[in-house]
Amino acid sequence: MSEFVLRPFAWSDIPAITAIYRHYVENSAITFDTEAPGEAAIAEKYAGLKRLGHPLIVAERAGRTVGYAYASFYRPRAAYRFTAEDSIYLDPNETGRGLGKLLLSELLAQSRAFGFKQMLAVITADTANSIHLHEKFGFRHVGHYQAVGYKFERWHDIVHLQLAL
Repeated sequence: MSEFVLRPFAWSDIPAITAIYRHYVENSAITFDTEAPGEAAIAEKYAGLKRLGHPLIVAERAGRTVGYAYASFYRPRAAYRFTAEDSIYLDPNETGRGLGKLLLSELLAQSRAFGFKQMLAVITADTANSIHLHEKFGFRHVGHYQAVGYKFERWHDIVHLQLAL
């Protein structure tokens, strides 16, 4: 098994994060973005996450960025300030090696330390590996929304899973 190193986000990660995300936008329905954002848009998003102090983790192997995870407000209204939504993306060549588990474990620890009280995962319903990963950590199903996203000429359901932190 390859050794992964988790570390805080650095601005030099923007090109790799952009490339990883682009892969999922262009090749999957795990994100409902239909056009991949460029590096400037990703940098703007991550500047906001850093400004808020939200958990933002990068995984590398052999000095190369191979995945990332972050937690941020589920919704922007003040009443939601203790509820986070998680996001985890892996280089497609690094899946199935335990990296998602490693990132989610650290993300949960950092989210608790930040002061989040609830974590929500919003997952495309046919993404069994992501759903299973969250279930391993104790997330429970709290919602199923039918045909809410249209991508690649078909409708997609999403599920909501929740974990009290």
